Amino acid sequence: MKKGIQTEKQYTATCERIEELLMVVGNETSEDDKNFIELDLLSDLVYDYEQIHFEVKKPTLPEVINLRMFEMGLTQEKLSKLLNTSPSRISEYLSGKSEPTLKKAREISKKLNIDADIVLGV
Repeated sequence: MKKGIQTEKQYTATCERIEELLMVVGNETSEDDKNFIELDLLSDLVYDYEQIHFEVKKPTLPEVINLRMFEMGLTQEKLSKLLNTSPSRISEYLSGKSEPTLKKAREISKKLNIDADIVLGV
């Protein structure tokens, strides 16, 4: 007996059904409601399928720094002043040519609110 979603076609159909159910089920819907139960079960099936077929990779330090720069409205020059380092060093971090020292990694983690595991490449 098959368990769970086995094919991409099944996955797509299940996602479409979830979308339909989301239009029906609201915050006030009882957990005993048949639509809520179906939504809950289908959501678990989709989650299991995605865990197997859609690997989520941890972002790289350059990707996260670029995102933070965008969110904080920082240029490379402003970032270099914030981190008290040269613009060329920032450029090396962003291109992946260089990794920060432990001291600088702590500073990046604190000032840009980036998880230490990402900054340290763990």
